[in-house]
Amino acid sequence: MSVAVLLLLGLGLPVAAEGRRNRCFFNRTQEFCECYNLSEETAASIIQCLPATVVEFWGGDLEKYADFPIRDLDDSVIDTLGSLLIQKIIIGNVLVPEVLLARVLRFFSYTHVRELAFESCVFQGTGDWSDMDGQNLPILSLSFHNVTCAPLTGHEQAFSSLSTWLGTLKELAVTGSRVTSLPCAIGRLFAALHSLNLAHNSLGDGSLAPAFCQGAFPQLQQLSLRHNNLSSYHSVCEGVGLLLRLRHLDLSHNELMADPSSSCQWPSSLQHFNLSNTGLDEVPAPLPPRLEVLDMSHNHLHAVDISLSSMKKLFLNQNLLRAVPSIRNCPMLDTLHLDNNSISELPRDEVKLLGRLQDVAVAGNPFSCSCSGAGGLQALAATGHLGQGWPGDYRCHSPAQYQGWQVAQVPVSVLRCDPAAVVAPLCVAQALLGVAGAVCLARSRSCHRP
Repeated sequence: MSVAVLLLLGLGLPVAAEGRRNRCFFNRTQEFCECYNLSEETAASIIQCLPATVVEFWGGDLEKYADFPIRDLDDSVIDTLGSLLIQKIIIGNVLVPEVLLARVLRFFSYTHVRELAFESCVFQGTGDWSDMDGQNLPILSLSFHNVTCAPLTGHEQAFSSLSTWLGTLKELAVTGSRVTSLPCAIGRLFAALHSLNLAHNSLGDGSLAPAFCQGAFPQLQQLSLRHNNLSSYHSVCEGVGLLLRLRHLDLSHNELMADPSSSCQWPSSLQHFNLSNTGLDEVPAPLPPRLEVLDMSHNHLHAVDISLSSMKKLFLNQNLLRAVPSIRNCPMLDTLHLDNNSISELPRDEVKLLGRLQDVAVAGNPFSCSCSGAGGLQALAATGHLGQGWPGDYRCHSPAQYQGWQVAQVPVSVLRCDPAAVVAPLCVAQALLGVAGAVCLARSRSCHRP
């Protein structure tokens, strides 16, 4: 029971969720446990979650337990905690007094919990984090979604008490939480962080440079800034310029403006760049010099001209392109998606180039099913590299007699589409036969002369 009480108090004391009974529900097949409507009186039901690898606690009011005395654990309880299989804990829909969280967080050091997530929680007050000085935890992934707390600015001292643990954290997500800034001093604590997700917040252009200052997030490789208040491509470039190990950057769902005179240089390590749904009507410059994957789907591009020897994957679906962009200057390209643009035909020379790729997608375009239009697509499909959607999503827009047809069904026989290619050889053959016949006739007559 002491273990159950510790988990109950240390992990969030979930209380009533409407329509649920006062107990935990354990799925033995998936080793997953959900707890609702728990209280101190019903803590015994948490015992059935001990074999689980994932445990969720939902609902509750922890305020009445903020002053609850929490004693140090004896050796037997520590041994029991060390034997638990729990790898991930989710705490949701609960008000969390920080003073209580500060007192119980250190007990995680006796467990094997690797992931801790807070969903739709409110963090209230301030806690004394001094007990965490020099304390490490096994938690490597920490996430907050739709949480409410005091602004981070001014709380740097509290975070410094957690520096030993935060310095080992690998993944951090703070999403949908109206974050407007991230103090530089806090970023410097995350010495080993590889992935940072700040999506669905309120970060603006001016908040990036202070957040990603000199020495902050030195090992960061993946950064998501999707769905924020970013507007300047140039300012974002300057804001992340010190992240020298950055490989993946997601700026999607921001209304960006490209500055044609920008001279900012992106980190040379950047390989994956997501600029989808950013309202761009042209490819911004400069692009990261060693870029391998570029997603500019769902924009307003009318033309694309990219020259990057490192480019491998290019996503341009849902734009306004009327022609296939040239890929001659992207020799490493193996994937090109052009679905749902305004492309009517694939030129013959482009078909030859596209046929060298591994994945080509051009579905949902208004194709002209002339001989060359339908023939080009059919030839590309014959290579086996035309992506998902063929043949059902490839339909003719013109001419009238084929409108609505699947492109694959349009007849493109040589006799129909290039009769000269058939007639000319026949004429030549007929002429040659005529000459041969004349020669034979002449020889025949010469042989019968006296």
